[in-house]
Amino acid sequence: MGPTDRDGSIEGTAYLTYTVVSNLTYSVDDCLRFCDRVDGCVFANLYYEYNNALLDWVFNEKSNLKCAVYADVHAATEKTNRGGQQLEPPPAPLVYIQNSSGYSSKTLVDPPAPEGYELTFGPSDGANNAPGYMGFAFIDKYDVDACAQLCNTRGPDGNGGACQYFNIWRAVVNGVPTTYTCSFYYLVSDESTANNFGQGDLKVTFSRGYKRKSLIQDGGFEAYAACAADDICWTNSTQFWSATSPPGGNFDAEIVHHTGYAHSGSSAAILGSGFGTDAFAGTLSPTYSLDTVPGQTYLLTFFHSSAFSDATSEANAFVDVMWNDQIVETIRPGFSDWKYYEFKVVAAGNDKLAFHGGAAPAWSFIDDVFAFLA
Repeated sequence: MGPTDRDGSIEGTAYLTYTVVSNLTYSVDDCLRFCDRVDGCVFANLYYEYNNALLDWVFNEKSNLKCAVYADVHAATEKTNRGGQQLEPPPAPLVYIQNSSGYSSKTLVDPPAPEGYELTFGPSDGANNAPGYMGFAFIDKYDVDACAQLCNTRGPDGNGGACQYFNIWRAVVNGVPTTYTCSFYYLVSDESTANNFGQGDLKVTFSRGYKRKSLIQDGGFEAYAACAADDICWTNSTQFWSATSPPGGNFDAEIVHHTGYAHSGSSAAILGSGFGTDAFAGTLSPTYSLDTVPGQTYLLTFFHSSAFSDATSEANAFVDVMWNDQIVETIRPGFSDWKYYEFKVVAAGNDKLAFHGGAAPAWSFIDDVFAFLA
């Protein structure tokens, strides 16, 4: 019969790193102090690992008392590393584990919102099941910054545009933390759609939702609703947007309220004379400077349509995307239904955005404008 005093160390998710502490005593306090120094640590597993020559003879500490730390809480059922490795040629004995103990905080670390995001809900025990779904990714630990980076770099949806929201949650199976999921959406959601609680032995835990912050106020032009959505009304100024014409022009840019003209919602902006009385290009711009951070890169996104007239009339459709009075890019889509565009710009601070173009009858419609930290 073999030894009866053997133990096991944790084999669990969200492993961070380890150290060795003095084995003159069973140094719990030294292990917990190490955990305090490791970002995200909420659990420490302290144990002796015998017959590991690196610990015994090579490493400077000359200690076989290991302190392994994790970004998630674990249980004794996860002590599945029982040793058994042959680290030295036979007849050297096999590695074995003794006196394995675990120490945890009461919960996971409450993370600060990632840069460029704000918390919409959580933590809760329900994951989102919401419109605008763009897919998911597994990550190796509960890391909101990793989810945000994946959202920022995710390819846009052709109908919905850039990733604007993510839901991070932890799956626990039979009481054991198992996976960490980031789900991505082009529409912002909240706790009202967090109705996926798991099924069977899988439970959703620590679910949080984060919204990507846009510097554009009323990027969908929905603040203007001066008539019924099935009627038509327009203006050249709102609280958030200004639509201007060159000298001699007449409504060469406008904000219009009519469901049939919008990419989403019931309002949009038009470049080109709404009355069709001239062929001047108009300019659309926010009524305020953008609250940017100098030197930071931002992602400008919007949807554009030039399909109001026939293909011949819309052939010369164009829009200059302007940043601080400089053209970032000129789009020349010709006759085109709603299409997503995005451009990266570098901020100088208090930056100015504008769209210029749309000489009638080559009208250009713009909707769902956003400016995100890239």
